[in-house]
Amino acid sequence: MSQGLLSLEPIVRAGAFAGVLGAMALWELVAPRRAMTIGRSRRWPSNLGIVALDVLLARLVAPMGAIGIALVAEAHGWGLFRYLDAPVWLAVAAAVIALDGAIYLQHVLFHAVPALWRLHRMHHADLAVDVTTGLRFHPLEILLSLGIKLGVVAALGAPAVAVLIFEVLLNATSMFNHGNVRIPERIDRFLRWIMVTPDMHRVHHSIVARETNSNFGFSLSWWDRLLGTYRDRPEAGYERMTIGIDRFRDPRELRLDRLLTQPFREGDRADPLGRREAAE
Repeated sequence: MSQGLLSLEPIVRAGAFAGVLGAMALWELVAPRRAMTIGRSRRWPSNLGIVALDVLLARLVAPMGAIGIALVAEAHGWGLFRYLDAPVWLAVAAAVIALDGAIYLQHVLFHAVPALWRLHRMHHADLAVDVTTGLRFHPLEILLSLGIKLGVVAALGAPAVAVLIFEVLLNATSMFNHGNVRIPERIDRFLRWIMVTPDMHRVHHSIVARETNSNFGFSLSWWDRLLGTYRDRPEAGYERMTIGIDRFRDPRELRLDRLLTQPFREGDRADPLGRREAAE
């Protein structure tokens, strides 16, 4: 059964991706949270182009992906859950939660280390936030993230089915929590005790540094609350907050070629922690 996941994984992930992307795009049309000053025609081609490059590169570098590593770990008895001889149901649940926690810590790291921030800031340089922003990550960041994820999967001995569940959830929740969608406040307040909502994550895309350095979670909202990085709302309010970073505000920076070269060009005046970036 586990081996069959390797052949099913591309189908499951592609189906979930297309379904969530389509549903969120429709939701954004029907009930937008903010007026979009820069339309989809200016942003979507490059954002979706980055996705295509990321998927191609990840498949070339690690064809079997994280599920393949999980199967190798299972075959060799590697990992914490194998050592503890944990029941399958417990190992699956714990692995999904632990992988989500690892992504939270990785996200914090990409903000805290200047060299990593130069890669990650391309995600923050989007001049608006919508479903495609949740897919917009520099290919080099994707490769580093993939390496970290493979290491965590092997160290945990995560079951292959848990890895598939996590991969689908991560992709889906990233599109969801970046969505420019309106959710009634009472529902949002309830949901964000468990999961990251669009309003909660939108704070993270504020141009204000102390707000950028908050709400790092993708799926579960627990990590921000437990580790002191939770911020309830932007000081300017959701409608008036400025999205993005200090530099790369020229709409020309939305072009695919400009996105790919952003880490190697002069960036914003300081990283999110307030330090001056190293001279070019």
